[in-house]
Amino acid sequence: MVDNEAHRSHRVGWLRAAVLGANDGIVSTASLVIGVAAAHTGHEAILVAGVAGLVAGAMSMAAGEYVSVSAQADTEAADLELERRHLAEDLAFEHRELARIYEDRGLDAELARQVAEQLMAHDALDAHARDELGIVDRARARPIQAALSSAASFTVGAALPLLPVLFAPGRWLIPTVAGLSLLFLAALGAVAARAGGAPVGRAALRVTFWGALAMGATALVGALFGISA
Repeated sequence: MVDNEAHRSHRVGWLRAAVLGANDGIVSTASLVIGVAAAHTGHEAILVAGVAGLVAGAMSMAAGEYVSVSAQADTEAADLELERRHLAEDLAFEHRELARIYEDRGLDAELARQVAEQLMAHDALDAHARDELGIVDRARARPIQAALSSAASFTVGAALPLLPVLFAPGRWLIPTVAGLSLLFLAALGAVAARAGGAPVGRAALRVTFWGALAMGATALVGALFGISA
């Protein structure tokens, strides 16, 4: 008896949006807080900047995901409509086209013809969408889902670097925010890799490295402006 394989490709859409949102939330908010703090501004200004960054970032992520995924959805819909018209105009040609696709994948000509015939008899548009256009239902573009997932995950990610601002003393604010944010990024990378079946260590190291680079750059900018002020 063969166990069912636990594939993860159905998670790609929401996982990508959620990980991207949380990662951006942590990195952008931590970098913003560290940059403002490095300019020797007051505690209240740092908190206001962080909260403003959270709200602006969440809205930006939602809008960006909605627009980009909507464009993908529009393209898919246009391709499906074109294929529906082709099926209505020349069904025989579409049958031969689908059979050739199966032949290219390794079936002999007769079997490819039979498979194409049976699949098109069941649902011609679905067969062409899947095997000619590469559009499958579980990977279809869903703009609202992507927008909400990105906004929510960004908000959660951005809230994490803001927590130390509430309790860390002034001179410990930057190292506390940076240290905790790097830990959060490493954990996020590990969880995302685990969910997607990828190597955990590499993913954690990757997001931590780029997060540290972003925080270091904004700290330098804040320090330079603080000195000039």
